[in-house]
Amino acid sequence: MSSDTTCQDAGKSSWPELLGAEGKVAAATIERENPLVEAIIVPEGSMVILDFRCDRVWVWVDKRGIVFKVPGIG
Repeated sequence: MSSDTTCQDAGKSSWPELLGAEGKVAAATIERENPLVEAIIVPEGSMVILDFRCDRVWVWVDKRGIVFKVPGIG
């Protein structure tokens, strides 16, 4: 993988339609729509590694487990 933040042939890369969805449902949807990625649920306020990866999607959820940030590859 190159050092830039583009992913060639990575499939669907962003899921704005999942804002407001339940986190577990969002993660399952992401992995179903793009089997090349792993969707990882991250509670609000958590720290995550900052490296860019074409096979990972952070699913940020609030204290109720609701997606509050658009999930996208990275």
